[in-house]
Amino acid sequence: MKLIKAAIALGSNLGDSLATLQGAIETLNNTPGITVKSCSNWYQTAPVGPPQPDYINACAILETNLEPQQLLETLLEIEAKFGRQRREKWGPRTIDLDLLLYDRLILETPPLVLPHPGMIARAFVLVPLAEIASDWVHPVKEMAIAELVNSVDCSEVRELIS
Repeated sequence: MKLIKAAIALGSNLGDSLATLQGAIETLNNTPGITVKSCSNWYQTAPVGPPQPDYINACAILETNLEPQQLLETLLEIEAKFGRQRREKWGPRTIDLDLLLYDRLILETPPLVLPHPGMIARAFVLVPLAEIASDWVHPVKEMAIAELVNSVDCSEVRELIS
């Protein structure tokens, strides 16, 4: 099967977020059918939703031979492995892995919508994604990620200096 480029977003604001996210990247890279090609720097971002700690966010580019639904299921399995519990919408979480882009595929099914419908309005996604995939063209908006990042307020996204 042909290798496809996919983009994911990673986030965490509970527990040792940085270790959890680094562990998720390592797990992804050791998953058959997935190679992590690049990962952005880590960013501290203000939460969306109820009062909660700031998030650590990043994006990664994967090369995969998994179908989109298989990749989504793999991301959900990794979330479960790292203790993700879905209690409230936009609530705090140990880990969140979102499939953003799968090549130029446009897909709308009950479990999966591609490109990710919220990504174009989220600085905490666009800033790290622009760092590693600025030329990737959003298949619906027909705009490069570098252009999309200029259309959102990025003031709450700060690179995490370790």
